[in-house]
Amino acid sequence: MQLWKDTMPHARPDVDFAPYLTPYPVEGAKTAIVVCPGGGYGGRAEHEGNVIGEWLNTIGVSAFVLEYRVAPYGAPAEPSDVQRAIRVARKEGAKYGIQKIGVMGFSAGGHLAATASVHYDKVFYEAADETDALSARPDFSVLCYPVIDFFEYRHDGSRENLIGPNPRREQKEFYSLHMQVTDDTPPAFLWHTAEDNVVPAENSMLYAMALSEHKIPYELHIYPFGCHGMGLAWEDAHLQQWTAALERWLRVMGFLET
Repeated sequence: MQLWKDTMPHARPDVDFAPYLTPYPVEGAKTAIVVCPGGGYGGRAEHEGNVIGEWLNTIGVSAFVLEYRVAPYGAPAEPSDVQRAIRVARKEGAKYGIQKIGVMGFSAGGHLAATASVHYDKVFYEAADETDALSARPDFSVLCYPVIDFFEYRHDGSRENLIGPNPRREQKEFYSLHMQVTDDTPPAFLWHTAEDNVVPAENSMLYAMALSEHKIPYELHIYPFGCHGMGLAWEDAHLQQWTAALERWLRVMGFLET
């Protein structure tokens, strides 16, 4: 499902890639989640994409897996893709009774999902059609070992691929997403591992603290062991508990029927 039918904003003549969504519908589902795989804004990890959509189906959630643009694009292409994806998912989902649209991301995909959560009202691209009149604000976010901070706890590759090797301070602040949380930021479920030496757990902590300051509901899990990029973590009996925790959180928050 292509995001744009005709002219794609921020196109590059040297790159032939059009972002798209792969839908994973569940009959009777009231909630759908746009899934953003990780990859440092330089690629899209397979184990954080379609397999996540398939798993969400098993708990009664429809999914739209987003294949968004990565380097050499850079902002504002990626934020444009996730905003458009949420709008397309909202339009398509409404045909099947979907009432809530969440956004979920892993690592740099978590940064993209959090960008959608705090900058949903920013204009990253010019409206193309009636779909762009729909809200780009997700109803909730699921952030899995996300990149959040572009300063002390940054992931250098993600930052450089998104905003270049020599970003201005205001760019770093704009994409340090804990600095951009407001009273209208949607609730979030976050998880990380304390052992993550690629994207430090402080990223999730900073975002959770910002949500707390604005009295926005959140749930944060920091697991003691596990490397970066574990995805569903089926091979780790302790870490894989994040999936059950997320399902419970979705029910508690009213995004899944109890």
